Amino acid sequence: MTYRPPVLDMAFTLKSLAGFDALQKDGAYEDLSDDLLRAVLEEASKLASDVIAPLNTAGEAHHASLGEQGVTTPPGYAAAYQQWVEGGWGSIAASPDFGGQGLPLALSAVLQEMWNAACLSFGLCPILSQGAIEAITAHGTDEQRTTYLPKLISGEWTGTMNLTEPQAGSDLNALKAKAVPQGDGTYRITGTKIFITYGDHDMTDNIIHLVLARLPDAPAGTRGISLFIVPKFLVNADGSLGARNDAKCIGLEEKLGIHGSPTCVMAYGEEEGAIGYLIGEENRGLACMFTMMNNARLLVGVQGVAIAERSYQQALAYAMDRKQGRPMGEDLPAGEMGAIIGHADVRRMLMTMKSMTEAARAICYANAVAIDTAHAGTSAAARDAGKARADLLTPIAKSWSTDIGVEVASIGVQIHGGMGFIEETGAAQHYRDARITPIYEGTNGIQAIDLVSRKLPLGNGEVVKTYLAEIRETAEKASAHNDADLNIVGHALGDALDALEDATDWMLENISENPNDCLAGATPYARLFGNVAGGHYLARAALAAADTPDDSYLAAKKTTARFFAENTLPLCAGLVTPATAGAASLFALDVQSFGT
Repeated sequence: MTYRPPVLDMAFTLKSLAGFDALQKDGAYEDLSDDLLRAVLEEASKLASDVIAPLNTAGEAHHASLGEQGVTTPPGYAAAYQQWVEGGWGSIAASPDFGGQGLPLALSAVLQEMWNAACLSFGLCPILSQGAIEAITAHGTDEQRTTYLPKLISGEWTGTMNLTEPQAGSDLNALKAKAVPQGDGTYRITGTKIFITYGDHDMTDNIIHLVLARLPDAPAGTRGISLFIVPKFLVNADGSLGARNDAKCIGLEEKLGIHGSPTCVMAYGEEEGAIGYLIGEENRGLACMFTMMNNARLLVGVQGVAIAERSYQQALAYAMDRKQGRPMGEDLPAGEMGAIIGHADVRRMLMTMKSMTEAARAICYANAVAIDTAHAGTSAAARDAGKARADLLTPIAKSWSTDIGVEVASIGVQIHGGMGFIEETGAAQHYRDARITPIYEGTNGIQAIDLVSRKLPLGNGEVVKTYLAEIRETAEKASAHNDADLNIVGHALGDALDALEDATDWMLENISENPNDCLAGATPYARLFGNVAGGHYLARAALAAADTPDDSYLAAKKTTARFFAENTLPLCAGLVTPATAGAASLFALDVQSFGT
């Protein structure tokens, strides 16, 4: 089954739920009219459905492979990428100073959902390039920007992030890659990096690696990490490609999913050391890297939305076509079976998929709009508020949305029944592909820890309290509405918010004195937060539906919000106890007792 981007829902979510309409009214991005927005989305939709979506099965049949000449991507990838480049899709949110279009990150996030829903293995490549663009734009020298940004923004070159090493994992304190200054402004980089997405491929003639490494006299820990540009091919003064750098892929990981995407083991300095160029200050590389990682975390959340949408579309098509049993209440001729969409439990699963996907989309788009506000807000106060909101929502967008992507893909397998476990339907591929998203760019456990330890205390707790006050306003509007469905939504959201406020107060009271108790409950707290945030945006959609009763599209929004209110929001009360129980039971067993 192919994929069709839900353009109407994307535009509605961006403008009416995520706050982009309000950002425009304040004077930002005035040139992006509704007509232009819709035209961009429609054109991107064609590329996603007609060109990129067919690659999804191609990558399963022919995995990325490593040979003597380097990595070869699956059939069709290189040609599709060239069409993507020719369409200018990599330049959407980049600076016009280097060939970008200067459009909002939120629009880029919508497009990233399309590319990744069409083919997650393909969509990973533009995400990594976007991160490299952000880091070089923010921290590179004028010469580095001039040398690398035009080609990265156009898509003629791609970029990577090189963090992880065999002994390090998520603990960057343990990085051992070395960078030795050569006295001419260059450094010799040596070491091995693992899990490097698109570390090598055949879609462009150069790859720009951003590599974390240590100087010889660097202090221990993360304070001693620097960031370097290490191109696959050195770039001459006139912009032409020079000699091959000593940076090579020496192995490809055999993975659970995303088989079309090359996940490389990269060796730097097998011969004499790869030539690298420092970005930013020495020993300040982690701060530079986080410039790209924060937005990358949002876009991984968008991947969760993407795989959920793709899984939902396929499950819905299967449920409408597959005939089995006689659904209750359907008047069928004797001996005839009905489509399984008529069965109540299948309806429950489909509504779960639909409501969670739409909630996750709204959270991610709201996160993107907050980032745009931080950059393009028309006042310092607006920009500060945008940054605070983006900081708060990023760990939720990444963790909740990717967890939802896995859950929705799993339900999609279930709807297919036995055929879901058979590879030919493609339902299992979505599940396998989705499973990496809660892991990379900081595992979801790390996101939960970041939420409770760093983001909740922002502004002495005022940042989160401001957001919860907005949710309270939504709940009260819905509760006071004369529409019966809105009453149900509003009361359920209010009750769920009560639970979230109780858990939030507990976290704020204990994070300083009892941090391990807060970390023990961080993951259920993040789930609670995401549930309530999702309910908030669905309730806002339901309010829009109540005000426009003749709109069939919006009428479905009200039904979806009610389902979420009756089936997901009531679970929030049960998450308060695990969020606030503390760490005692986690550490009651000694290590040896875990095996008994």
